[in-house]
Amino acid sequence: MSIDSLRRSARATVSGLPQGFWWLWLSTLVNRTGAFVLTFLSLYLTSELGHSAWFAGLVVALHGLGGVAGSPLGGVLTDRWGRRPTMVTMHLASAACAGALAFVTSAWGVALVVLLMGVSMQAVRPSINATIADMVPADDVRRAYALNYWALNLGFAVASIAGGAAAFLGYRTLFLVDAVATTLCAVIVFLRLPETRPERAAAKAGEKAAEERVSMLDVLRDAPFRTLVLLNLLVCVVFTAPWIGLPLTMAEQGLSPSSYGMVIAVNGIVIVGFQLLVNKVTERRSPVVLLTVSSLLFAVGTGATALAGSSVAFAATVVVWTIGEMVHVPTNAAATARLAPEHARGRYQGVMGMSWAVAGFVAPVLAGAVVDGPGSDVLWAGTFGLGVLAAVGYTLRLRRALCEEDPAEKGEGTVDGGEAVAPGLEEVPEKAVSPAPVPSPAPVPSPAPVPSPAPAPVPSPAPSSASGS
Repeated sequence: MSIDSLRRSARATVSGLPQGFWWLWLSTLVNRTGAFVLTFLSLYLTSELGHSAWFAGLVVALHGLGGVAGSPLGGVLTDRWGRRPTMVTMHLASAACAGALAFVTSAWGVALVVLLMGVSMQAVRPSINATIADMVPADDVRRAYALNYWALNLGFAVASIAGGAAAFLGYRTLFLVDAVATTLCAVIVFLRLPETRPERAAAKAGEKAAEERVSMLDVLRDAPFRTLVLLNLLVCVVFTAPWIGLPLTMAEQGLSPSSYGMVIAVNGIVIVGFQLLVNKVTERRSPVVLLTVSSLLFAVGTGATALAGSSVAFAATVVVWTIGEMVHVPTNAAATARLAPEHARGRYQGVMGMSWAVAGFVAPVLAGAVVDGPGSDVLWAGTFGLGVLAAVGYTLRLRRALCEEDPAEKGEGTVDGGEAVAPGLEEVPEKAVSPAPVPSPAPVPSPAPVPSPAPAPVPSPAPSSASGS
């Protein structure tokens, strides 16, 4: 592939999105570029404050536990309060927690701050995902999520490199830089990002607003979405397991910690280098097919870890499940936006985010217990089985929900595997979309000529809604 073709492909990948999306993309990049807390927290707790490795693991787990509560909280605030106020408030709360870590030294004080930071960091994600679904045309939603995920990983890669180089300044300095970067992110959102929460016609008419009638329990009663959340939880457990099990497995093989550092760095390198290409390849593909394929990639990549015996082989397994990650994350977010009513997008994204947080809290504990007990081979066999189970679930349980039910429920049809068309066109035969000229009727004995009837006008397709239907 020539440089010109690569340039054209990249231009096509990033073109056609609204300006507001790029301000949101920039805020994500700025935020993640300064994300030093979680990267260096365990080292800070052990080497700087003198705590045990057990306590450091507990504090990191508390961050995940805070996310379990923060995700649904952020979803409710996103729908009731608004996307922009929720983002600004939660970014500022995260900045305050990062700054506090530079000064709080007591064990339980640090634990409390990290717990609150987990709440605020996870609470901002439903508002970001809902904003993307609000402002980006339905056909481009998955591409927009992929680009935002790319910004997140690009910023994290910069933070990891810069943080390692600047560690001589002290961990507290890094935490303060994190606070400044997160505050700058909030400023960008406040100054440049418009509020995108859809206004409800019922609310304008003085009736009870629709969002007031949707509870988190109502979201969980949505059977297709509940299935999507449970399957995503399985995938998240598979995805999280290598971050704990991989270094332990490599240590069993006699490989050094530095070897693990190089192997796991492959994950970030592949995402930063190839996310745009993967997005181009998967564009316009069926979400069910993409979710199924990504689950199988997770299954094969993690399962093959049991067969690896060298750094190169371990790196190859990381490449496989990283490709699955690049396919799964934006597709799952777009599927969530597709199933969510526009007035409840925040709640739906909040519940989905909770599945990521639960996996982030539970999977490390389970992975460590399995490695210490039955052994690492059992762990990788288990992740392979969970990945295959998720793939079967996506194929059998969600094909109709993601490809048929959603457009039909909203009175819209689909063409070519999911592109929304105007209400009423779904029953029109293909030839009626581009009607052929109607021949003039044969002459009739009449003193006046009979004009030829004009072809019946066909309504033009309406613009696709941001909900993906």
